[in-house]
Amino acid sequence: MGIEIERKFLVNQLPSTLSPGLVICQGYMLNQKDRVVRVRTKGDNGFLTIKGKTVGTRRREFEYKIPLTDAQQMLTLFCEPPLVEKTRFKIEFKGFEWVIDQFAGKNSGLVVAEIELDHESQVFETPPWAGEEVSHDPRYYNSNLIKHPYSTW
Repeated sequence: MGIEIERKFLVNQLPSTLSPGLVICQGYMLNQKDRVVRVRTKGDNGFLTIKGKTVGTRRREFEYKIPLTDAQQMLTLFCEPPLVEKTRFKIEFKGFEWVIDQFAGKNSGLVVAEIELDHESQVFETPPWAGEEVSHDPRYYNSNLIKHPYSTW
């Protein structure tokens, strides 16, 4: 059983040294408070992900690689618009890999950084480019950005 432990922060300024960006498009086939089923294209790959209810900074997560054409068809046939569009960058800071998502479309202007941890009490240093922590603010969940895009706040 997969467990995801994630902390999320707003980004004050994009760091100067980022990996090349990877375009992500994702939609939700099921989007309820206690569970979501997401389809995602990430570059040339497709993924199907099932996530449980978030408790603190933890939630159950199962992710499976699927053919890109299947993911594209699922996004079109089974996911309600709008889709979440973003470019993902990776950066290492003090021994941890961070991902930075720069959103596009209806969520344009939103930039968040995430770090995945091994356990909830794991100690890490927040990078200088990371601002306010929004881990516990459900407005920043991708599944909620579909219902209430950043541009409408």
